[in-house]
Amino acid sequence: MEKPEHIHLLDEATINQIAAGEVIERPASVVKELIDNSLDAGASDIRVEIEGAGSKSITVIDDGSGIGREEAPLAFTKHSTSKIESKDDLHRIITLGFRGEALSSIAAVSRVELISRTADCLSAVRIGVEGGLVGEATETGSSVGTRVEVQDLFYNTPARRKYLKSKRTELSHITDTVTRQALGNPGVAFTLLNEGKVVLRCGKGELFDRMVQVLGADVARQLIPLEYKDDLLSLWGYISKPGYYRSNREMNYFFVNGRNISSPAISNAVRLGYYTMLPKGRYPAAVLNVRINLEEVDVNVHPAKRYVRLSRENEIMDGITAAVEQALKQEKLVPEVKPSRTTTMQSSLASPEKPNSKEPISSESPVIRENTPNYSAPPRDTQRRLKSSERAFAEEKAHPERVGSGVSDARILGQVNDLYIVAETDEGLLLIDQHAAHERIMYEQLSRRVKHDWQELISPVTVDLTTREKVLLEEYIPYLENLGFSLSEFGTQTYVITTVPTVMGKIEDPSVVHDLLADLFEQGRVKEKKGMEDMLCKTMACRSAIKAGAPCNMEQMQNLLDQLEKTENPYTCPHGRPTMITLGKAELDKLFKRTGV
Repeated sequence: MEKPEHIHLLDEATINQIAAGEVIERPASVVKELIDNSLDAGASDIRVEIEGAGSKSITVIDDGSGIGREEAPLAFTKHSTSKIESKDDLHRIITLGFRGEALSSIAAVSRVELISRTADCLSAVRIGVEGGLVGEATETGSSVGTRVEVQDLFYNTPARRKYLKSKRTELSHITDTVTRQALGNPGVAFTLLNEGKVVLRCGKGELFDRMVQVLGADVARQLIPLEYKDDLLSLWGYISKPGYYRSNREMNYFFVNGRNISSPAISNAVRLGYYTMLPKGRYPAAVLNVRINLEEVDVNVHPAKRYVRLSRENEIMDGITAAVEQALKQEKLVPEVKPSRTTTMQSSLASPEKPNSKEPISSESPVIRENTPNYSAPPRDTQRRLKSSERAFAEEKAHPERVGSGVSDARILGQVNDLYIVAETDEGLLLIDQHAAHERIMYEQLSRRVKHDWQELISPVTVDLTTREKVLLEEYIPYLENLGFSLSEFGTQTYVITTVPTVMGKIEDPSVVHDLLADLFEQGRVKEKKGMEDMLCKTMACRSAIKAGAPCNMEQMQNLLDQLEKTENPYTCPHGRPTMITLGKAELDKLFKRTGV
């Protein structure tokens, strides 16, 4: 065993790079910290320019108060700040920055140039910093405000640069950062350019105007105002109607005393306010500003200031839940019918019968319908999905060699909770998860196809995306088109889908397509082309398989087991969950405490 090294002090450059690693995680971190500084300087117009997804260049320009010539070199010194004076100020922070770490951390891992001018100076100061080494300050011409250009991020920490994601992914994080800052500061104009092209542009205005600019008019129309005040907090903003929701929390934007934060607690409090108005696993959109006594909030709990600690969290969460309940009670929640955008869609391959023609038109709000605890798929939908995969097996010219599982020989006894098929084998009891089983079937069929069939929709699907989602979608389009989707831009943040893979059949709800895209966005980056295609096949299989909560008759259950027998791996779904489990006679005997049998 080698003798341990003596304890010694690290050099200043190493200390700065370690500290920078806590604050600057990726290019989006640089953008956030620089925008924070601009907002603290009272800027009313902020412009962000990106090249190389931020690793090559990030430039942030504002019209704030600027930095004086004497203070400019000090701005890059660690823990130098104009925002607090002593430790007592940490208990009542009103600015976004306060630790004096942002510029020094950025400068430790990049090449930085700062140009800044205050209103009382005729000229601006220019100063360059490389790897933490501050150069000489010089004079230059500039308007009042500050311009910070960050080049070659992580050039001196190659390990950090190596682990950056794809350009599209990094750009999506930057877009999300600017979007959140824009929603939290509607009185400030924001512009984001990538390689000289406008990604986001919004002028000064009220919060609702900003939501229209950033989230899109269709999303904004689904939001209702919220305002609440008690002895502990003030709350205002917008939440979505119960009929509008997402499969993730991406549409949650929370601001505590003007600071954008991530807060699962607030997200859960908002969702609790909907109670049974939202389906399980769905999340509303929300843009909420929370104002609390400064001494009740600790913002110094995370290096990137992404989280805060609330001293009376339970009471605050109760107030937020009450505010949501109150807003929903006051608003008319019957959905608006817009045939041109949300008409039920029918595939050109489907029968000419109008969808749901036998169902009476209901005047009930979707809030009431969503109170039903269990989802139940219509029998025709289940039959269509099973027939689709059955036809795919029939069309295959040659089946790969498979080891028979014997599942198709099991004697079916019935179905439990419209989800689990119960069957009997020589070994004991066999339980099959119908969704997982059909997902495995669909996945193998999609994976084996070289060319995917597509079908044209009689009524195209329009999908409204956030700015970040639109940036991400551009990376997926070639792979989606290969699967059979046809996507075209339809406005600034809307795509229209005119064809879908045949395997999807008739689309009854436009949200299916949006959920499919949301699933993709959650997966993150996949390096290899094959990996991207495999991920898409998994997502498509999940969305195309028969559902949990779909009642099946004996013939349909047998059909499913026969198809599962033909797969290469009938034992797990493509995500690794088991498709079936066996309870042998010995296990059953133990459960019933039968001994000596």
